[in-house]
Amino acid sequence: MRGCCAVLALLLFPATGCAPAGSSGSLAEGAVTQPGDPPEHWRIEVLDQRPHDLDAYTQGLLWRGGVVYESTGSYGSSSLRAWRWSDGEELARVDLDQTLFGEGIALLSSGGEPGERLLQLTWRRGVALVWSLEPLRERGRIRYEGEGWGLAYDGSDLIMSDGTPSLSFRDPHTLQVRRRLRVTRQGMPLANLNELELVDEVLFANLYGSDEIAAIDLASGSVIAVVDVSGLLTDEEAAAADVLNGIAFRPDTGTFLLTGKYWPWVFEVRILGYDAPPGSRVAASAPR
Repeated sequence: MRGCCAVLALLLFPATGCAPAGSSGSLAEGAVTQPGDPPEHWRIEVLDQRPHDLDAYTQGLLWRGGVVYESTGSYGSSSLRAWRWSDGEELARVDLDQTLFGEGIALLSSGGEPGERLLQLTWRRGVALVWSLEPLRERGRIRYEGEGWGLAYDGSDLIMSDGTPSLSFRDPHTLQVRRRLRVTRQGMPLANLNELELVDEVLFANLYGSDEIAAIDLASGSVIAVVDVSGLLTDEEAAAADVLNGIAFRPDTGTFLLTGKYWPWVFEVRILGYDAPPGSRVAASAPR
């Protein structure tokens, strides 16, 4: 996926390797970083795991009351699906048209139907699909400009990545760009921003092609920490899998779900160094 564009981005903006853990604080405790400050290095503790569909080219992941919603990509095999975390049972699945390449997803919620809806990006077709959740059904489409990669919602704007160092903040009804934020790591632009998850004021972004997740301060665009998630798969599992992609926050436990494209597992982890107590918010209410 993303062929020469991703290779060029890696050449222009290479991601550095992971360093040992040693966090002295977290943004959730009010830490403030300057653009040139080196990011903290956070690691993870695996708490639980569930089997994952080996045919799922995971592009987006989110948690909603014990149900995992997952967007998968690739032409001819893209889908939106819902499955229960407690036992892994698939509750619903809709396969996309073969001309669409599924990407990131975000939940817009006003506390229940009819206001609650889910948006799913597509890669290069410039269209977002609007879904109801119960039942899982497409309700409409919204056109937008640019490539769609990752998606998150801050209660006012949809935050979209496109593989570049620039995040676009968009109207949730029209997907028109309201503003942009350039993401930097020690003052240098950071490309390959992919799947997104917003928790309080920290935006977590999978870095495409790596085993790192960037924790981004949305006020400045600075990477305040890098989460090292290497070693989740055995060597044999990794040889048959593709890259890390997929991060969802569980607000009831303060933990995260992580997976990847064609991965055999979805892992529940705690990020060591990040203070995310139960009750932290993923998104606020959708605008009326």
